[in-house]
Amino acid sequence: MLYPRVNEKRSVIDLNGVWSFCLDDGTHGANIDNSFINENKENIAVPASYNDQKDELKYREHCGWAYYERTFSVPDVFRNERLVLRFDAVTHYAKVYLNSVLIAEHKGGFLPFEAEITEVVKWNQDNLLQVAVDNRVNHSTLPVGNEDGTAFFGSDNAGVPSVEAAKKWRKKRNLPNFDFFNYAGINRNVRIYTTKKDYINDITIVPSISGSDGIVRYEIETCGKGEVFVQITDREKKTVGEAMGCKGEIRIKNARLWNPYPEDPYLYTMTVTFAEDRYSQRFGIRSVEVKGSRFLINGKDFYFKGFGKHEDGAVFGRGFNLPYDVKDMSLIKWMNANSFRTSHYPYAEEMYDLADEEGIVIIDETPAVGIGAGTACDPYKTFNIREHHESVIRDLISRDKNHPSVVMWSMANEPDTEHWPTSAKEYWTSLYEFTHSLDPQDRPVTFVCCQNNYEADLSTREMDVICINRYYGWYNLSGDMDAACYALNLELDFWQGINKPLIMTEYGADTLNGYHLTAPEMFSEEFQVMYYDRINSEFDKRSFIVGEHPWNFADFNTIQGVYRADGNRKGLLTRDRRPKMGAHYFKNRWKEIPSFGYKK
Repeated sequence: MLYPRVNEKRSVIDLNGVWSFCLDDGTHGANIDNSFINENKENIAVPASYNDQKDELKYREHCGWAYYERTFSVPDVFRNERLVLRFDAVTHYAKVYLNSVLIAEHKGGFLPFEAEITEVVKWNQDNLLQVAVDNRVNHSTLPVGNEDGTAFFGSDNAGVPSVEAAKKWRKKRNLPNFDFFNYAGINRNVRIYTTKKDYINDITIVPSISGSDGIVRYEIETCGKGEVFVQITDREKKTVGEAMGCKGEIRIKNARLWNPYPEDPYLYTMTVTFAEDRYSQRFGIRSVEVKGSRFLINGKDFYFKGFGKHEDGAVFGRGFNLPYDVKDMSLIKWMNANSFRTSHYPYAEEMYDLADEEGIVIIDETPAVGIGAGTACDPYKTFNIREHHESVIRDLISRDKNHPSVVMWSMANEPDTEHWPTSAKEYWTSLYEFTHSLDPQDRPVTFVCCQNNYEADLSTREMDVICINRYYGWYNLSGDMDAACYALNLELDFWQGINKPLIMTEYGADTLNGYHLTAPEMFSEEFQVMYYDRINSEFDKRSFIVGEHPWNFADFNTIQGVYRADGNRKGLLTRDRRPKMGAHYFKNRWKEIPSFGYKK
């Protein structure tokens, strides 16, 4: 799916702004009831989560359907064009109606979907656009939730002997199997884009390196009749290669490579012309390879310095916020980092474009978080998720395949692989093969393992790169860093025997900004620095560890509960992006660690 871009052949109509909005009262569901909406509607901003835009608890804790509505008109100049309505993300399930006609349904809250509206749109009058949105998570959604179970890092114990009795009087709750707030609504851009009747539908670019030259294989998917012409230009807009046909290969002499920050992330542009349509796609020439316990970019040993992140901020929630993305990219570079993981869902496409430009490496993760967490049954046999999981991976790769910043796919975060090791292995190894089969560039594939009995876990060791979340010294062996380092090294001895590269994708300590102690104890800024310094010292001793991603880039919001006071406080930065001592610690540490050649 191509990102909507304006050029001399294509146009974009922005539908963002203030929409009408109301919450369902529990009686309408996915059905659009115009009289109910008219009686209850109020203003809401799009794109943004709806939860924190209003100052009533019912918006914050809403569980179920909500309704968006607006009108728009289409200029006459587009009468002979093809019109496509595109939503970049609606969380989690959407039904879209245009002029009372159902034009799209979509499951999954973090990837785009679209519908051609050429035959549905009305001319010389207003068009009514309505969207019904369901925010509920359960055992068939990604991320996973428990509508009638327990919340992650919390309890739903009603205080009575019978859970069934409690269900009769407690309010309906949307309980996540994950430790971040379930922000919902139309979270990203809404646009109409135009194409010609004969149009370019998709572009696939597969770069490789041959000596000093770049080899660019391409495949163009079109609809209609016409010839395909492909032109590649460099940063100075000089033509460096041309070809005819829907499929082919172009050699770029003495190619400039896309290299991670702080080196040069050089980008080329492929412009495809088909009939009267035209589209330009930027790309980078680089290679990614796992060899033994090494992770190689452009044939050189790469070391991941970065974070897990969240799309999260006050008021807009998980909504698209370009100034925040620009600020975050600036802070990533300020801390001398070179990478991040899209924990725990795909981010807005604009962030990937920034990463391409700035040279920041991405581990691209699906929203498959919480599979099996806290459940008493085998999720791989009882959860109805496999078909949806495959669909999400397919759409993720289709969307992000051309980004040079994306160097690895993460299929999930912290699934239960310990209690049902055999069925878990069958699920994850088959999904691993499925993911590899979809990626034209055949990037490494992994998932991120939670703290578990790593000897019983048969799945994590099968991945191309071992990615583990470990909280020795925080959630277990709390505050005892000598014992924490001892336990960590016992586990690292095990993983070293697997002979694969390992990235510590999460480790950290909740830290209250401004809370200082002379003797470092938990929750103080001094403890966070001491914690990281002790753990990192162990990483530095082992060559097979190829990355460190402290959790988290910034403090973020979570569901209320006794384990969380004003959200998760493990950020190196506050939620409004002020640095804690830990941010300065990593800024200094990472300044001394090169992106390439750190581990010998």
